[in-house]
Amino acid sequence: MPKRILQGTVVSDKANQTVVVLIERQVRHPVYGKIIRLSKKYHAHDAANAVKTGDVVRIEECAPISKLKTWRVLDTVQVGQVIEGSHA
Repeated sequence: MPKRILQGTVVSDKANQTVVVLIERQVRHPVYGKIIRLSKKYHAHDAANAVKTGDVVRIEECAPISKLKTWRVLDTVQVGQVIEGSHA
C-alpha cells in the first residue's frame, strides 16, 4: 500500500524535531453543494530541525514515532516569510 504524501504550511516549530503542519482541503458539502474548506493539523518529524514556521512542506506518513507523530517531513516546497511585528 503506498504512503500518503500531503502538502501544507508549518504553523509551529517550537518542539524539538517536531513541526505542526496545517493541511487545508476543499470539499463539496453533501447537502448544499457549496465548496467548503476543511483543515487539519498533523505533527511531523523533522530530524534536522531545518523547517521553520511559514514554510510550505511535503509530509509522508510513516510508522508511529511517538504518540502524536506518524508523519515525517520529506522536503521544503517553498520557504516562508516570517513577518516581524513592528513596535513603532
